[in-house]
Amino acid sequence: MRILLFIATNLAVLFVASITLNLLGFNSIMADNNIDLDLQALLVFCAVFGVSGSLISLFISKWMAKRAMGVQLIERPRNSSEEWLLREVKSLSEKAGVGMPEVGIFQSEQSNAFATGWNRNNALVAVSTGLLSRFERDETRAVLAHEIGHVANGDMITLTLIQGVINTFVMFFSRVIGHTVDRVVFKTERGHGIGYYITTIIAEVILAVLASIIVMWFSRWREFRADAAGASLAGRGAMISALARLKAEQEKPSDMPASIAAFGIRDGGFKQGLMKLFMTHPPLEERIAALKNARQ
Repeated sequence: MRILLFIATNLAVLFVASITLNLLGFNSIMADNNIDLDLQALLVFCAVFGVSGSLISLFISKWMAKRAMGVQLIERPRNSSEEWLLREVKSLSEKAGVGMPEVGIFQSEQSNAFATGWNRNNALVAVSTGLLSRFERDETRAVLAHEIGHVANGDMITLTLIQGVINTFVMFFSRVIGHTVDRVVFKTERGHGIGYYITTIIAEVILAVLASIIVMWFSRWREFRADAAGASLAGRGAMISALARLKAEQEKPSDMPASIAAFGIRDGGFKQGLMKLFMTHPPLEERIAALKNARQ
């Protein structure tokens, strides 16, 4: 299923990007002399592909999350626990000033929850069965408040826009580097030779890795903001208690796909050294400390 979703998403990106480029009258990234790059055309090309991929992922994020995690939406509560869950999400959403999101539960022994959706008034909040079974209700409410905080802060949209801009410039500069190497090192006089394509691929991989540091920094920063929002909505003590319980369970590996784990309340655990730069979430001890040190 995940492979099919990946293929479908990429086909959608190609379809939308191709139509957009045709409407813009785009023909080539080369100048008329077939020697120089048309930088303006190249930027348009990269922006269309870079941004459209991120936007399509955002627009179908709820649909993909439901299927990837097997989320069961609560439409008619079957028990008191589901009734409580709906009631709390509604209360927190009203308090945060956002529309009532869809609420769901997914099967996982790991304590986790996530929010996603392209619109702050049309989001999805889902919690794991493990979290519901082990967390106290005030802690669960704090987790829900954290996720509602993501929705109210517009984190999904902002992260998508940042990723789209990053994609654009990674594609742009990798092709400029490829063109330069092809001309200077491989001495290609017109058009592009094999040197351009090999160099572009290598440069794109390296630049994408470096650029992801920026995206991950923003992702960690938004976790602090969502924790603060959760503390405001559900109480700082409850938010700290929920994070402390997550920390106690941190050794359990994550069973979320990376694309969804980025929107969960926790990722797969703390990583040392340089790998910390590529974490979507700050270490839980830092998040707890930030809440304890925050002004009343």
